[in-house]
Amino acid sequence: MRIFTAILGGFLLSATVMAQTVGQQTEGGSDHLIWTEPQIAQLQQLVDARASDGLENCTISDFSQPNSATDPYRRSRLATIAANELMRAYLEGCAPASARVKWHIRSDDRLIDTQQLLMKALLRDDLTSYFDALRPRSPHYKALRAAYVTEIDAEKRAALAVNMERWRWMRLVMGEKYLLVNAASFEVTLWENNRKLKSWPVIVGKTKSPTPVFEATVSGVILNPWWEIPTSIVAEGIGSLVRNNPAAARRKGYVVQNGRYRQRPGPGNALGQMKLVMPNPYSVYLHDTPNKNLFSEPVRTFSHGCIRVGGAIDLDKTLLEGVVTPEQIDEILASRETTRLSLAKAIPIYIAYFTAEGADDGSIRYFPDVYKRDDLKLAQSEPRMDCAA
Repeated sequence: MRIFTAILGGFLLSATVMAQTVGQQTEGGSDHLIWTEPQIAQLQQLVDARASDGLENCTISDFSQPNSATDPYRRSRLATIAANELMRAYLEGCAPASARVKWHIRSDDRLIDTQQLLMKALLRDDLTSYFDALRPRSPHYKALRAAYVTEIDAEKRAALAVNMERWRWMRLVMGEKYLLVNAASFEVTLWENNRKLKSWPVIVGKTKSPTPVFEATVSGVILNPWWEIPTSIVAEGIGSLVRNNPAAARRKGYVVQNGRYRQRPGPGNALGQMKLVMPNPYSVYLHDTPNKNLFSEPVRTFSHGCIRVGGAIDLDKTLLEGVVTPEQIDEILASRETTRLSLAKAIPIYIAYFTAEGADDGSIRYFPDVYKRDDLKLAQSEPRMDCAA
């Protein structure tokens, strides 16, 4: 048995994650919730209003059939079914599972005991707060939703709807502090309590080697890292250089150790001067780069899949506040000694893809769909990256 605890608006949910239904016993002994007519009317208003969240195409079961002598609780039973469907739409969206094949961020929202939460909402006669608490909490989602209500351009409305759907695929509770990479905006942002603290530009994967969508945990930073060169990149030319021109290979820091191709730490290292410690099955990491000139490009799809960070050392210093001083980091970098430093507390990182998001001034920023993912029907499986500079 596992306990899932989360704050949803004004509701405290401490629900056992089991295959069980939490209900309210009726006089007849059946296990279901009892709805009043005003509550059913309120539910109908919520169902009708789902279009404001881009959920107008979500099918919600009809609950208009009246009670009968043989089925005195029919409307309550049907209303409960409809409410749970609407709740799931708020939490997880309505796109088919095939649309999420490339989305490797696994939300644990499915573990929320919605029946118990719904029971509390009915007992408190507060369905509106119940559903409000299930919307994504990001300021980006709020901005997208506000724009969707008033937008008349069909193309922009479609982009707003797709990106609201993606936010529903994120975790409802993303963490007190976390990093969010938006591969479509070429940016990584540090968030705390749903407030943006700082952003850095990034370079992401080429269209033929796109950066995957996934989540990981950042536990530390490696300064002056070695680059473990993937086999595919060795085959592209580094292997030939080492064999045919070993002097030039040495100048670039390339060595072969125990059959592994590696590059020594230094300013010319493909990973630059830092790499985040964030184990993941895609071998994709945030790292520095010696090639700073590409950050001036508006569309930055140049890597093999990894994420190069502009101002990477500033990112390090921000994440390591309270652990080491900026001066100590500079000293380590100058030494060229490979050094691993742990964060005071590990934080989640989400590598995502949003082609529309809220701007600081309240407007909406739209980005090119560089990976052609806005048509959710085009989802295909994501390969493991051979990631590097």
